[in-house]
Formats: sequence, structure tokens, C-alpha cells
Amino acid sequence: MKGIILAGGTATRLFPMTATTSKQLLPVYDRQMIFYPLNTLITAGIKNILIIVAPEHSGQFLNLLGSLFRKYDIHISFEVQSVPRGLAESLILGENHIGDDSVALILGDNIFENDFSAQIKAFKSGGHVFAKKVSDPERFGVVKFNKIIEKPKEWISDYAVTGLYLYDNKCVEMAKKMKPSERGEIEITDINKAYLKKRELEVTLFDGEWLDAGTHNCKRERNFQKFPSNFRKSDRRI
Repeated sequence: MKGIILAGGTATRLFPMTATTSKQLLPVYDRQMIFYPLNTLITAGIKNILIIVAPEHSGQFLNLLGSLFRKYDIHISFEVQSVPRGLAESLILGENHIGDDSVALILGDNIFENDFSAQIKAFKSGGHVFAKKVSDPERFGVVKFNKIIEKPKEWISDYAVTGLYLYDNKCVEMAKKMKPSERGEIEITDINKAYLKKRELEVTLFDGEWLDAGTHNCKRERNFQKFPSNFRKSDRRI
């Protein structure tokens, strides 16, 4: 399985902190945010990871991560996303990287307490998403276990689809065929819906903390001190 971390975008909701750097390079506790999704993938045994970055921040990512993992036989590469066109565009940008393999796509601003190594290593085909009960489902794509809705205006479900997605390599062609939404983006929700329509989408519910670190006022960020101390302590290997 290959890995993709989506770390592009403009992060306007975190301005002015992101006026001079990428959101994923801001510190969270004792390390830059990007190390948390990296840890999720590397812990699951993924050794070939593509990081999608904005052009203005590409040099900063290269300086930080360029050869950091080489001695661990972990290959990090970069792809520039000139204009953000939706999360699912990362599958198109990563087509050569994915090749004939499956892919674990994770958002660069998502921090998980749970270790999903078992689910990632056991993945064979189709799609697999990870859902958590939240108090503000209107901010996310939500799953009702027979449908997925992007940022619903009316209550549908309390279970948000979090920023970790497992797909087989059919996802690339699916993304190419998707029509942009009303906001002009290729929606990751539409990829999930396509797998759901084929009855090939699996959902894992989890209880551990999940931090969507995309806003100043994210409620779950206040719970970071509740994480186990061995999670919060830096792993000097990465």
C-alpha cells in the first residue's frame, strides 16, 4: 500500500498564522502537525509516501522532510498542487505514485489517537473510511450507514467521516470521472459514494480522540492533554 498526505490548500481559517507557512508545518504540542499523519502511515508499515503541497510552501516541506526518513528505508516524495480543486484531486495527482497498489489517503491536519495499523494492513479492496461521533456534524461529511452527505444543513447523523481513507487503485479512474461540485471541487464524498453504490465501502467506528486541526476553535483540540502521555511524547525516531 502507498500513502498520500494532503498538505496543500491555503488554510485561510487559520490566518494570520498561515500567512508565511503551511498549516501542516505549525506546531502541535511538541512537533509540526505533519508528523502526526506521517506517524499514522509509518506505524502501519507504509514506506512510500507522497505529500501534496502548495507551491509557495514546497521548499519548507523539502527542507524539513527531504532526507529525514531515508535511513529507515522510508521514501518521501512531493507533488505540487498549484490550485486546490478538492480532496479527491489528490488521487489524480498521485496516479503514478499509486500505480497498481492500494492507497491510504490522510489529511495533513488530522490527528488520531487510535492506531489503525490493523485495518490498514488487512485492507484488500474497495474503500474503507473511519467515522467518529461528534457534537458538530455540520462541519463534516457524515455517514448514516446507508448514505454519505457532505456538510449537511439539516441533522442526518452524528458520525463524521474523518480524514483517513483507504482505497484500491480503482479510485484514480473514479476521481477522473467525477464532476466538480457546486463549489468547483472534486469531492472525496463522491468517491466514497461511488464505493458505497458498489457495496464496496466499509466503515470503522472508533472512540479515541480525533483532532481536526483546521480552525482556531476546534473543540477537540482542547482535549489534546487527555491523550496518553506516551502519545504526546515525541518519538525521536521520526
